[in-house]
Amino acid sequence: MTDRDQTARREAMVDYQVRARGVRSPQVLDAMRRVPREAFVPVDLHEFAYDDTALPIAAGQTITQPAIVAMMVEALALEGGERVLDVGTGSGYAAAVLACIAGRVYSIERIAELAQLAEQALASGGFDNVELRVGDGSLGWPEAAPFDAIMVAAGAPAVPETLKYQLAIGGRLVIPVGAEDEVQEVVRITRVGEDEFRSEDIADVRFV
Repeated sequence: MTDRDQTARREAMVDYQVRARGVRSPQVLDAMRRVPREAFVPVDLHEFAYDDTALPIAAGQTITQPAIVAMMVEALALEGGERVLDVGTGSGYAAAVLACIAGRVYSIERIAELAQLAEQALASGGFDNVELRVGDGSLGWPEAAPFDAIMVAAGAPAVPETLKYQLAIGGRLVIPVGAEDEVQEVVRITRVGEDEFRSEDIADVRFV
């Protein structure tokens, strides 16, 4: 499949999967058009890169459905130039989308094999404003905090308090909450004061 074919499929993905599900942020739509999803999936799955589905990647994990990535990034309400924490790097696709908008992205992946592959894909794509480390994402990245936004690409039974307190005042945390074998709710937590947080339900999803 040629680069031109993939570009056309990427445009169609934005129109028929992302916009069709209500994503309207110009920054998010532009980022989804700019990031080649095929660069973040295994070579034998390149032809499926813009299908409306999650796809398998290394270490038994998956890359999130494009529309869900777009919806979660839009929920962060980024305007450009922010410091963002990305929990659950996976293949690096969401970090790349965030990097098109944010000033600096700090991404944490617990599986070293995935982190290495993501780092290679991000470097090859020229996403030089992403810093990646291997570790427990629920602990956040304390020395880089506070963050204007935090996005979590893994389900959690509850919102980790550690992540909430690594938000800047006014910062947003977007995370799927619920048991792994049930439908989860994407929740947006906004830090409105030193010890005050506002919670909103965004959408139903399924994450590992």
